[in-house]
Amino acid sequence: MNVKFFIRRSMLKAALTIFVMVLAHVSYAEQTNPQVLLEKVTKTTFARIELEQQDIQSNPDHLRGIIEQELMPHIDHQFAAFKVLGKQFRAVPKEQIPEFVGEFKQYLISNFATALSSYGGQELIFEPAKNVDKLKNITVKAIIREAGHPDIHINFKLRKSKKTQEWKTYDMVAEGISLLSSKRSEFASVLRQQGIQAVIDIMKNKNNQPLDVAANAN
Repeated sequence: MNVKFFIRRSMLKAALTIFVMVLAHVSYAEQTNPQVLLEKVTKTTFARIELEQQDIQSNPDHLRGIIEQELMPHIDHQFAAFKVLGKQFRAVPKEQIPEFVGEFKQYLISNFATALSSYGGQELIFEPAKNVDKLKNITVKAIIREAGHPDIHINFKLRKSKKTQEWKTYDMVAEGISLLSSKRSEFASVLRQQGIQAVIDIMKNKNNQPLDVAANAN
């Protein structure tokens, strides 16, 4: 075998091995400390929104796509959906649960898209990472900072799945207002008086509405 070729191949193999080890290290860090993953995911999402503004302005649903691709794999939408139902979960026909959970996922995407459609370079600052080795639920505090505006305090609620051991976000509390609590209050009377199908229809209507990002165009 040609010596130079052998050396180049060995160097390439070594480089690939190091690269895989680095990825494995990052993956392990993300699994053992969910805040590392949360920071990475949010920064990636914000960077894409800023970079792909032209696509978003021409097709607002592109923003929904970014959120579904970047954020939703790390959000426990099923657990969140059940938390929104609360004590009324037992009264919901089992056959309608999958449709409710599916629409709730899209409802979250629509709400996140509406909230993030006005994103324009704000800085998201996280508190120092904590040791979570023995924890199953954590709250990660962050601040949204923008020049000329007061800071917005955000708490991300995360839980560790018993089955998969994965950490995922299930609620966000902005300035003391919980997303899940507000949705539970929003749907409670409808669910009690009209049933689960009426709630599903409300979410479907929201999900089918086009996003209006014209006001946020640069």
